[in-house]
Formats: sequence, C-alpha cells, structure tokens
Amino acid sequence: MATRRSDSTPTPKAEQAVAPKAPARRVQRAKPKGNSAATATSVTVETRRAMIAQAAYFHAERRGFAPGGEEQDWLKAEAEVDALLEGAAHGRGPQ
Repeated sequence: MATRRSDSTPTPKAEQAVAPKAPARRVQRAKPKGNSAATATSVTVETRRAMIAQAAYFHAERRGFAPGGEEQDWLKAEAEVDALLEGAAHGRGPQ
C-alpha cells in the first residue's frame, strides 16, 4: 500500500525556476476590401511557423527524405501556408 508524504516539501523538479512565457506575437493578414463581413485572419508567429514546418515535412516525405531539398521544401511550404492564410483572410476556403 502506498503512503502519502505528510510534509509539503517541494520536489526538486518543482523548485526549478520557470522563465515567464513571452506573449505570443500575431501576424496580421490583409483585411478584406469592401463591405465584406469576413474578418482578417490572425495567427501567431509560432502557429504560422508550425504550419510551415508540417507542410515542409510532408514535402520532404514525398521526395523520400533525400538530402539536399530541405530549403526548397521550406520555401514551397511557406508560400502554400501564406496563400492559405491570405485566402482565409479574404473569405475563401482552402484550395
């Protein structure tokens, strides 16, 4: 049978200082023109980067993870994500 600790001594892990997390920056996309009810798409820089990284991984996977195409994978993924976010800002769905 397990026993409970009666003292409230913190564990070494709990004693480690944790740096405060910086507020997330947002990337603002162009607002739709005209009297559209659609609002601009706003994602954090970290979310955009994660989307690009995932898309770049899928590009690398399609080429069999052969070395030498990492930069092209990233640039292509970046263009795709930016186009997706821009399309969402203008009320268009994914293509």
